Amino acid sequence: MTSWLTAGLRDAVTSGRLARGARLPATRVLAADLRISRGVVVQAYQRLIDEGLATGRTGAGTTVLGNGPGTEPPSDRRRALRDLRLPLPPAENIDLDLSPGVPDLSAFPRTQWLRAERAVLDGITAADLGYGDPGGTPRLRAELAGWLRRARGIRAEADDLIVVGGVAQALALLAQTLRADGVTAVAVEDPGSRGARDQMTHWGVRAEGVPVDDEGILVDRITQEAALLTPAHQFPTGVVLSAARRRALLAWDGLIIEDDYDAEHRYDRAPVAALQGSAPEQVAYSGSVSKSLAPGMRLGWLIAPRRMQPALLEAKHDSDLGNPAIPQLVLAHLLASGDYERHLRTVRRRQRRRRDALLAGLREHLPSARVTGIAAGLHLLAMLPPELSDTDFADRAAEAGVLVHPLSWHRRHPGPPGLVIGYAAHSPDRLTEAARRLGSLSTADGPPA
Repeated sequence: MTSWLTAGLRDAVTSGRLARGARLPATRVLAADLRISRGVVVQAYQRLIDEGLATGRTGAGTTVLGNGPGTEPPSDRRRALRDLRLPLPPAENIDLDLSPGVPDLSAFPRTQWLRAERAVLDGITAADLGYGDPGGTPRLRAELAGWLRRARGIRAEADDLIVVGGVAQALALLAQTLRADGVTAVAVEDPGSRGARDQMTHWGVRAEGVPVDDEGILVDRITQEAALLTPAHQFPTGVVLSAARRRALLAWDGLIIEDDYDAEHRYDRAPVAALQGSAPEQVAYSGSVSKSLAPGMRLGWLIAPRRMQPALLEAKHDSDLGNPAIPQLVLAHLLASGDYERHLRTVRRRQRRRRDALLAGLREHLPSARVTGIAAGLHLLAMLPPELSDTDFADRAAEAGVLVHPLSWHRRHPGPPGLVIGYAAHSPDRLTEAARRLGSLSTADGPPA
């Protein structure tokens, strides 16, 4: 009875039916009206007081403090997400969301994951479920070390890996560690990943843009103590860091932060080895399963120079005590059984067909665009004629139901216009339709100004 009355009074306060300053009935009066014992009312009033929703004073009765309309602004989650530049559900008129970086979530290997999870749960121990190493379970670190050695040319042992909640957390830990060492600025690619820039800036390390050309970042323009880049498949241009630039970067004496964000997706060429394998004591390497499994898994890895590892482990421990153990063990099982690699082969074939459909569609319907970055990844870049505005073009595309990113969104400084177009989440026929709509924008009423 007490819980029932408390819940009713609480709802009346939080919904605003009982306004701030309203006096509740005397306990004897309310008890008589409800035909319940006075003790129940006394206890319910006391709970409201304990929760900070009311105040009571001898002789003055119980008064509502309130937590309803007028006491604090209503929640506006969508606005908060937009201000943080986080993904939002597309507008109602968008039926083709071609945002870059969105993988094919329908390809998630549910059967293999469930089989691996059952195997893990069958063999799990009490130690697996306790507070373990904040850097990750030994089993996953060992499997990742072996897989990254084979697939990416990484030079690292299991103890060199820190399991993180995606590349975003890897950058957060690195930024905190660099800031504690007095590093206040990091070079970033321009154009480059907006999310990576924001992550570093949030943790007190200023992101300063360095131009990118057809060979990658202009190494001779880096003046900072650290540089964050995507050398194997530059985001968003798709450029591979040239051999000459790789040599120049490795001869530079700063910290290289290597974001290997879509290393698994290669179609027309052999994968370029990670920089880390050439200079383990100069490169902090990070990757994740966000593009190969799903972003919602929040599973990634960080391999930093050994001199940095104690501080990074401390930052990871202070952040969250470590990632959830069971998903780590399931991923380790998928790696050990070969199911993860088989899944990647299936996804690569599927994504190649989608890329080919979009590429053919753009060549037919938007021939004025120069398409680059097609050999790898989950997106391509369509460079527009210089007289066009990519933001205006993207706005008109959205009106036609197609969501794409203008290249200018990813720039720090002005540059040629382009569209960053993701293709992983749609079937070939839908991508052909998207290309047709984009092409119609440059012919229906003339080109966007």
